[in-house]
Amino acid sequence: MKLLFSIIFVFCTYIAFSQDDLMDVLNKELPKQTTYATATFKSTRVINGQSIETVAKNHLDFRISHRFGTINSGYKELWGLDQSRIRLGLEYGITDNLMVGVGRSSYQKTYDYFMKWKVVKQSSGARKMPISVAVFFSDATNTMDTSTDLPFYNNLERQSYTTQILIARKFNDRLSLQLSPTIIHNNKTESFLDQNTIYALGAGGRIKLNKRTSFNIEYFYVPTSIMQGKTQLDPLKTNNLSVGFDIETGGHVFQLHVSNSRGMIEKQFITATADSWANGGIYYGFNISRIFSFDKKEKAKKH
Repeated sequence: MKLLFSIIFVFCTYIAFSQDDLMDVLNKELPKQTTYATATFKSTRVINGQSIETVAKNHLDFRISHRFGTINSGYKELWGLDQSRIRLGLEYGITDNLMVGVGRSSYQKTYDYFMKWKVVKQSSGARKMPISVAVFFSDATNTMDTSTDLPFYNNLERQSYTTQILIARKFNDRLSLQLSPTIIHNNKTESFLDQNTIYALGAGGRIKLNKRTSFNIEYFYVPTSIMQGKTQLDPLKTNNLSVGFDIETGGHVFQLHVSNSRGMIEKQFITATADSWANGGIYYGFNISRIFSFDKKEKAKKH
Protein backbone atom coordinates (compact mmCIF):
# COMPACT_ATOMS: atom_id res chain seq x y z
CA MET A 1 0.00 0.00 0.00
CA LYS A 2 2.86 2.37 0.81
CA LEU A 3 4.36 1.65 -2.58
CA LEU A 4 0.99 2.25 -4.29
CA PHE A 5 0.48 5.58 -2.52
CA SER A 6 4.02 6.61 -3.43
CA ILE A 7 3.44 5.84 -7.09
CA ILE A 8 0.12 7.79 -7.08
CA PHE A 9 1.75 10.79 -5.36
CA VAL A 10 4.62 10.90 -7.85
CA PHE A 11 2.20 10.56 -10.78
CA CYS A 12 -0.06 13.38 -9.53
CA THR A 13 2.94 15.63 -8.91
CA TYR A 14 4.17 14.98 -12.44
CA ILE A 15 0.73 15.81 -13.87
CA ALA A 16 0.55 19.07 -11.89
CA PHE A 17 3.98 20.24 -13.03
CA SER A 18 3.19 19.27 -16.62
CA GLN A 19 0.00 21.36 -16.55
CA ASP A 20 1.90 24.38 -15.20
CA ASP A 21 4.51 24.04 -17.96
CA LEU A 22 1.77 23.72 -20.59
CA MET A 23 -0.06 26.84 -19.31
CA ASP A 24 3.20 28.82 -19.39
CA VAL A 25 3.72 27.82 -23.02
CA LEU A 26 0.14 28.71 -23.95
CA ASN A 27 0.34 32.09 -22.20
CA LYS A 28 3.49 32.93 -24.12
CA GLU A 29 2.20 31.77 -27.51
CA LEU A 30 -1.41 33.03 -27.37
CA PRO A 31 -1.74 36.76 -28.18
CA LYS A 32 -3.06 38.98 -25.42
CA GLN A 33 -6.38 40.73 -26.00
CA THR A 34 -6.62 44.49 -26.30
CA THR A 35 -9.09 46.13 -23.92
CA TYR A 36 -10.27 49.64 -24.78
CA ALA A 37 -11.39 52.17 -22.20
CA THR A 38 -15.12 52.92 -22.30
CA ALA A 39 -17.29 55.65 -20.78
CA THR A 40 -14.40 58.01 -20.03
CA PHE A 41 -17.23 60.54 -19.88
CA LYS A 42 -20.93 59.77 -19.91
CA SER A 43 -21.82 62.22 -22.68
CA THR A 44 -20.29 63.92 -25.70
CA ARG A 45 -19.96 67.01 -23.45
CA VAL A 46 -18.07 67.43 -20.18
CA ILE A 47 -20.44 70.32 -19.39
CA ASN A 48 -20.26 73.05 -22.03
CA GLY A 49 -17.19 71.78 -23.83
CA GLN A 50 -16.75 68.69 -25.94
CA SER A 51 -15.61 65.46 -24.27
CA ILE A 52 -13.55 62.68 -25.82
CA GLU A 53 -16.74 60.64 -26.41
CA THR A 54 -18.42 60.19 -29.81
CA VAL A 55 -21.88 58.94 -30.74
CA ALA A 56 -21.90 55.25 -31.72
CA LYS A 57 -22.25 54.25 -35.38
CA ASN A 58 -25.79 54.62 -36.77
CA HIS A 59 -26.99 56.32 -33.58
CA LEU A 60 -28.55 59.77 -33.30
CA ASP A 61 -28.20 61.97 -30.22
CA PHE A 62 -30.92 64.59 -29.81
CA ARG A 63 -29.70 67.22 -27.37
CA ILE A 64 -31.56 70.00 -25.59
CA SER A 65 -29.39 72.54 -23.77
CA HIS A 66 -31.01 75.17 -21.58
CA ARG A 67 -29.59 78.16 -19.70
CA PHE A 68 -31.50 80.41 -17.31
CA GLY A 69 -30.40 83.89 -16.19
CA THR A 70 -27.91 84.80 -13.47
CA ILE A 71 -28.41 84.43 -9.74
CA ASN A 72 -27.56 88.12 -9.22
CA SER A 73 -30.51 89.21 -11.40
CA GLY A 74 -32.53 89.34 -8.16
CA TYR A 75 -36.02 88.42 -7.02
CA LYS A 76 -37.78 90.33 -9.83
CA GLU A 77 -36.31 87.81 -12.27
CA LEU A 78 -36.71 84.97 -9.72
CA TRP A 79 -32.92 84.83 -9.50
CA GLY A 80 -32.61 84.01 -13.19
CA LEU A 81 -35.45 81.52 -13.62
CA ASP A 82 -37.58 84.05 -15.57
CA GLN A 83 -34.93 84.21 -18.28
CA SER A 84 -33.94 81.40 -20.62
CA ARG A 85 -31.88 80.52 -23.68
CA ILE A 86 -32.00 77.19 -25.50
CA ARG A 87 -29.92 75.19 -27.98
CA LEU A 88 -31.34 72.26 -29.96
CA GLY A 89 -28.84 69.85 -31.51
CA LEU A 90 -28.62 66.65 -33.54
CA GLU A 91 -25.46 64.53 -33.50
CA TYR A 92 -24.96 61.39 -35.62
CA GLY A 93 -22.36 58.64 -35.49
CA ILE A 94 -20.98 57.86 -38.98
CA THR A 95 -18.65 55.31 -37.38
CA ASP A 96 -17.98 54.49 -33.74
CA ASN A 97 -15.13 57.03 -33.83
CA LEU A 98 -16.47 59.70 -36.21
CA MET A 99 -19.51 61.89 -35.60
CA VAL A 100 -21.07 65.01 -37.11
CA GLY A 101 -23.53 67.45 -35.61
CA VAL A 102 -25.61 70.57 -36.11
CA GLY A 103 -27.29 72.89 -33.62
CA ARG A 104 -29.17 76.14 -33.28
CA SER A 105 -28.92 78.46 -30.27
CA SER A 106 -31.50 81.11 -29.43
CA TYR A 107 -28.65 83.06 -27.83
CA GLN A 108 -27.34 85.32 -30.63
CA LYS A 109 -29.48 83.22 -33.04
CA THR A 110 -26.46 81.08 -33.91
CA TYR A 111 -26.20 77.96 -36.06
CA ASP A 112 -23.25 75.64 -35.50
CA TYR A 113 -21.96 72.66 -37.46
CA PHE A 114 -19.18 70.34 -36.35
CA MET A 115 -17.24 67.12 -36.72
CA LYS A 116 -15.42 65.10 -34.06
CA TRP A 117 -13.04 62.21 -34.81
CA LYS A 118 -11.48 59.99 -32.17
CA VAL A 119 -8.07 59.15 -33.63
CA VAL A 120 -6.52 57.35 -30.63
CA LYS A 121 -8.26 55.13 -28.05
CA GLN A 122 -6.94 54.40 -24.57
CA SER A 123 -6.23 50.69 -24.25
CA SER A 124 -4.47 48.01 -22.22
CA GLY A 125 -3.39 44.41 -22.86
CA ALA A 126 -1.75 43.54 -26.18
CA ARG A 127 -1.83 47.16 -27.27
CA LYS A 128 -1.13 49.69 -24.55
CA MET A 129 -2.16 53.30 -25.03
CA PRO A 130 -2.37 55.57 -21.94
CA ILE A 131 -4.68 58.23 -23.44
CA SER A 132 -7.49 58.83 -25.89
CA VAL A 133 -7.19 61.64 -28.45
CA ALA A 134 -9.87 63.25 -30.62
CA VAL A 135 -9.92 66.23 -32.96
CA PHE A 136 -12.87 68.61 -33.15
CA PHE A 137 -13.72 71.17 -35.85
CA SER A 138 -16.72 73.51 -35.85
CA ASP A 139 -18.16 76.47 -37.71
CA ALA A 140 -20.68 78.87 -36.15
CA THR A 141 -22.79 81.56 -37.82
CA ASN A 142 -24.43 84.41 -35.93
CA THR A 143 -27.63 85.23 -37.87
CA MET A 144 -28.68 88.36 -35.98
CA ASP A 145 -29.51 91.40 -38.09
CA THR A 146 -26.64 93.51 -39.37
CA SER A 147 -26.57 97.15 -40.44
CA THR A 148 -24.17 100.00 -41.08
CA ASP A 149 -24.70 101.07 -37.46
CA LEU A 150 -23.01 97.86 -36.25
CA PRO A 151 -19.43 96.69 -36.73
CA PHE A 152 -20.78 93.88 -38.95
CA TYR A 153 -22.01 94.44 -42.48
CA ASN A 154 -22.99 90.82 -43.24
CA ASN A 155 -23.26 87.47 -41.48
CA LEU A 156 -20.17 86.09 -43.17
CA GLU A 157 -18.17 88.54 -41.05
CA ARG A 158 -19.80 86.94 -37.99
CA GLN A 159 -18.51 83.46 -38.83
CA SER A 160 -16.25 81.79 -36.29
CA TYR A 161 -14.21 78.59 -36.50
CA THR A 162 -13.02 76.33 -33.68
CA THR A 163 -10.29 73.68 -33.69
CA GLN A 164 -9.62 71.53 -30.63
CA ILE A 165 -7.47 68.57 -29.70
CA LEU A 166 -9.13 66.56 -26.92
CA ILE A 167 -6.71 64.53 -24.78
CA ALA A 168 -8.27 62.35 -22.07
CA ARG A 169 -7.39 59.54 -19.70
CA LYS A 170 -9.63 57.31 -17.64
CA PHE A 171 -7.51 56.58 -14.58
CA ASN A 172 -9.97 54.12 -13.02
CA ASP A 173 -13.70 53.45 -12.83
CA ARG A 174 -14.26 56.71 -10.94
CA LEU A 175 -11.81 59.32 -12.25
CA SER A 176 -11.37 60.75 -15.77
CA LEU A 177 -9.48 63.90 -16.80
CA GLN A 178 -9.19 65.80 -20.07
CA LEU A 179 -7.17 68.64 -21.60
CA SER A 180 -8.50 70.63 -24.57
CA PRO A 181 -6.03 72.91 -26.40
CA THR A 182 -8.21 75.26 -28.46
CA ILE A 183 -7.93 77.77 -31.30
CA ILE A 184 -10.90 79.98 -32.21
CA HIS A 185 -10.85 82.31 -35.20
CA ASN A 186 -13.43 85.06 -35.77
CA ASN A 187 -13.71 86.60 -39.22
CA LYS A 188 -14.43 89.90 -37.49
CA THR A 189 -14.53 90.65 -33.76
CA GLU A 190 -17.25 92.45 -31.82
CA SER A 191 -14.70 94.48 -29.85
CA PHE A 192 -11.64 96.19 -31.30
CA LEU A 193 -9.79 94.94 -28.18
CA ASP A 194 -10.29 91.29 -29.20
CA GLN A 195 -7.86 89.47 -31.47
CA ASN A 196 -9.31 87.59 -34.44
CA THR A 197 -7.54 84.40 -33.39
CA ILE A 198 -7.84 83.30 -29.75
CA TYR A 199 -5.78 80.57 -28.06
CA ALA A 200 -7.17 78.79 -25.01
CA LEU A 201 -6.66 75.69 -22.88
CA GLY A 202 -9.54 73.76 -21.42
CA ALA A 203 -9.38 71.27 -18.55
CA GLY A 204 -12.19 69.02 -17.40
CA GLY A 205 -12.78 66.13 -15.06
CA ARG A 206 -15.35 63.54 -14.02
CA ILE A 207 -15.67 61.79 -10.66
CA LYS A 208 -18.14 58.93 -10.63
CA LEU A 209 -20.24 59.03 -7.46
CA ASN A 210 -22.34 55.91 -8.03
CA LYS A 211 -23.61 53.74 -10.87
CA ARG A 212 -25.71 56.51 -12.44
CA THR A 213 -24.32 59.81 -11.12
CA SER A 214 -21.06 61.70 -11.54
CA PHE A 215 -19.64 65.10 -10.57
CA ASN A 216 -18.13 67.11 -13.44
CA ILE A 217 -15.99 70.25 -13.53
CA GLU A 218 -14.65 72.27 -16.45
CA TYR A 219 -12.48 75.36 -16.89
CA PHE A 220 -11.26 77.24 -19.97
CA TYR A 221 -8.24 79.48 -19.59
CA VAL A 222 -7.51 82.25 -22.09
CA PRO A 223 -4.07 83.84 -21.52
CA THR A 224 -4.38 87.59 -21.04
CA SER A 225 -1.52 88.20 -23.45
CA ILE A 226 0.20 86.38 -26.26
CA MET A 227 3.37 86.98 -28.26
CA GLN A 228 4.73 90.53 -28.19
CA GLY A 229 2.43 91.40 -25.28
CA LYS A 230 -0.74 91.59 -27.37
CA THR A 231 -3.98 91.20 -25.41
CA GLN A 232 -6.19 88.40 -26.71
CA LEU A 233 -9.52 89.48 -25.24
CA ASP A 234 -11.30 92.56 -24.00
CA PRO A 235 -10.23 92.86 -20.30
CA LEU A 236 -13.92 92.87 -19.27
CA LYS A 237 -14.23 89.24 -20.39
CA THR A 238 -13.45 86.36 -18.03
CA ASN A 239 -12.55 82.68 -18.10
CA ASN A 240 -15.34 80.12 -18.07
CA LEU A 241 -15.82 77.84 -15.04
CA SER A 242 -18.64 75.30 -14.85
CA VAL A 243 -19.54 72.57 -12.34
CA GLY A 244 -22.38 70.08 -12.37
CA PHE A 245 -23.70 66.54 -12.19
CA ASP A 246 -24.44 63.89 -14.81
CA ILE A 247 -27.44 61.66 -14.09
CA GLU A 248 -28.06 58.64 -16.34
CA THR A 249 -31.59 57.23 -16.60
CA GLY A 250 -31.66 54.51 -19.24
CA GLY A 251 -31.55 56.11 -22.69
CA HIS A 252 -31.28 59.65 -21.27
CA VAL A 253 -28.39 61.55 -19.74
CA PHE A 254 -29.28 64.66 -17.69
CA GLN A 255 -26.52 67.18 -17.03
CA LEU A 256 -27.37 69.71 -14.31
CA HIS A 257 -24.86 72.51 -13.82
CA VAL A 258 -24.01 76.11 -13.02
CA SER A 259 -21.67 78.24 -15.11
CA ASN A 260 -20.60 81.86 -15.52
CA SER A 261 -21.38 81.67 -19.22
CA ARG A 262 -24.77 81.83 -20.92
CA GLY A 263 -23.40 80.65 -24.28
CA MET A 264 -23.47 76.97 -25.24
CA ILE A 265 -20.99 76.81 -28.12
CA GLU A 266 -17.23 77.29 -28.08
CA LYS A 267 -17.13 80.85 -29.44
CA GLN A 268 -19.60 81.97 -26.77
CA PHE A 269 -18.35 80.33 -23.58
CA ILE A 270 -14.60 80.48 -24.33
CA THR A 271 -14.23 83.93 -25.89
CA ALA A 272 -17.36 85.84 -24.83
CA THR A 273 -17.90 85.09 -21.13
CA ALA A 274 -18.46 88.41 -19.36
CA ASP A 275 -19.85 87.28 -15.98
CA SER A 276 -17.95 86.26 -12.86
CA TRP A 277 -18.56 83.78 -10.05
CA ALA A 278 -17.26 86.38 -7.60
CA ASN A 279 -20.16 88.80 -8.21
CA GLY A 280 -22.91 86.19 -8.59
CA GLY A 281 -22.85 86.11 -12.39
CA ILE A 282 -23.77 82.42 -12.37
CA TYR A 283 -26.23 80.78 -14.76
CA TYR A 284 -28.33 77.71 -13.96
CA GLY A 285 -28.46 75.22 -16.79
CA PHE A 286 -29.06 71.68 -17.94
CA ASN A 287 -28.44 69.43 -20.94
CA ILE A 288 -30.67 66.51 -21.92
CA SER A 289 -29.30 63.83 -24.23
CA ARG A 290 -31.55 61.18 -25.82
CA ILE A 291 -30.01 58.48 -28.03
CA PHE A 292 -31.94 56.88 -30.92
CA SER A 293 -30.61 53.77 -32.69
CA PHE A 294 -30.79 53.25 -36.45
CA ASP A 295 -28.60 50.13 -36.27
CA LYS A 296 -30.57 47.30 -37.93
CA LYS A 297 -28.30 44.59 -36.47
CA GLU A 298 -28.81 45.93 -32.94
CA LYS A 299 -32.59 45.98 -33.43
CA ALA A 300 -32.53 42.41 -34.82
CA LYS A 301 -30.72 41.16 -31.70
CA LYS A 302 -33.39 42.67 -29.46
CA HIS A 303 -36.11 40.86 -31.36
